Amino acid sequence: MAPQKRQLVLNVFLTRHGHHPGAWRQPQSPGGGNPSFAYWAEQVKTAERGKLDAVFFADFVGNGGADVRGAGRRPAGQGFEPLTLAGALSAITDKIGIVVTVNTNFNEPFNLARRIASLDHLSGGRIGWNVVSSLSDGAGKSFGVENPLEHAERYARAGEFIDVTRRLWDSYDDGAFDHPNKEAGIFLDPASVHPVHHEGRFFNVNTLLDIARPIQGYPVIVQAGNSDTGREFAAKYAEMIYASAQFLEDAQAYYRDVKGRLAKYGRHPDHLKITPGLSYAIGSSEQEARDKFEALQASVNFTGPIELGGHDLTGYDLDGPLPDLPEPANGKGRWQQLVTLARRENLSIRQLILRFNVVRGHRVLLGTPDQIADQIEDWFVKGGADGFNLIPPLLPDSLRDFVDLVIPQLQRRGIFRTEYEGTTLREHLNLPRPANPNTRRAVAAE
Repeated sequence: MAPQKRQLVLNVFLTRHGHHPGAWRQPQSPGGGNPSFAYWAEQVKTAERGKLDAVFFADFVGNGGADVRGAGRRPAGQGFEPLTLAGALSAITDKIGIVVTVNTNFNEPFNLARRIASLDHLSGGRIGWNVVSSLSDGAGKSFGVENPLEHAERYARAGEFIDVTRRLWDSYDDGAFDHPNKEAGIFLDPASVHPVHHEGRFFNVNTLLDIARPIQGYPVIVQAGNSDTGREFAAKYAEMIYASAQFLEDAQAYYRDVKGRLAKYGRHPDHLKITPGLSYAIGSSEQEARDKFEALQASVNFTGPIELGGHDLTGYDLDGPLPDLPEPANGKGRWQQLVTLARRENLSIRQLILRFNVVRGHRVLLGTPDQIADQIEDWFVKGGADGFNLIPPLLPDSLRDFVDLVIPQLQRRGIFRTEYEGTTLREHLNLPRPANPNTRRAVAAE
């Protein structure tokens, strides 16, 4: 059989107004902050029309002890809890994957394993789990975390969390419930049942999950991390990683580094999809695209508290250089990127906000549909990315533009699908479905 041609991975990270901080101030942006399922449904259906692999939902959970000085200047209140939203969206879509963010600091393996298994069955096998282990001060205060773990310890806890949830998903063999014997009164074969007995550093679990194994075996494990610890975690656990790079050489170095770590865990490089974030503006000319983006840049508010890379820079001269500041507890990799960019191009705080903050350190493309497709293809073929996680600056307009104008260009180049060929997120991403290790041991014993 001929090897399958490499295909571009495209996801979209959805927010209420768009990712640019000035998006909500645009005349065409949907007003108000009340949750609207109709809005989210429209965006996801647009993404599915474009044959995208998945939609991605973040969860910046917890506002404990929030500084209200700038609260009235930022959009708020419009988001749904991601797992709840995923359940509703799974009922109105057919093929597109749905990636939900869940923080391991505020959950337990058993309750999350049953929720995600339920979603995978409800969606027909289209769920991904974005594993987050960050712990902001506000989130800690919201959940009453008085002695938060350090950065490396949070990753260690997250790793054990994944190990336990996988064992819980393996509580039953595939098909364990398919052949009840009514005459004999045997609902399922006891040999297909595998209770979990785990005593670890962070979790003690002695139980059996109360739902059949997920359709995908496990949901697709997604992770975002640029620090060395985050990269190692991705190499061991992640199947798709949400990366960040503004320059091709940085993207290539990250790609080589993370892919090069997989072999020690017995993994193939193709089994981890690296998808940097991508912001963009599309026009009939390059100038029109730039004008669109500049309209958003002009709406950035510099009068409230100034936050950059986890540091409050209120009171510093906005047109002065970035001061020497300690590395933050969260977002270590992004902070290193920010500092490198500031020193490389001698940028002021104001310039850094407009170059880095507005897109959270991700790449920005401005141009015609053909120019955008050229740049996407360039990183794809030169080993900078397996695809991209789109971060549309203004919704719904930016997503519609990409689907209607750029997707056809990528399809004509033969690097992106024209139709979905499978039904599960794993099939979209060409990822293997994990076998149940308990079943393998049982077969070997025979």
